[in-house]
Amino acid sequence: MDQIHIPEEWHDQALLTFEDFCLLIHTPQRTVRDWRRRGVGPRWARFEGCGRLYIQVAEARRFVATATAKSTARS
Repeated sequence: MDQIHIPEEWHDQALLTFEDFCLLIHTPQRTVRDWRRRGVGPRWARFEGCGRLYIQVAEARRFVATATAKSTARS
């Protein structure tokens, strides 16, 4: 499995769309939607008047670091 890499040059306050995040972590959209429905996974934002979901790069980094730490602990 490829390691998830979030480029260092991405600013923490920059935004990723739901679709971009799914591609970044190599996870099907259906799985990430299920995480959201169950209240697990990263925190999402929706702007008023816009139906799209966004995630800040900082939140994506936090999520990846947490998920990596959990999988390392299980090994």
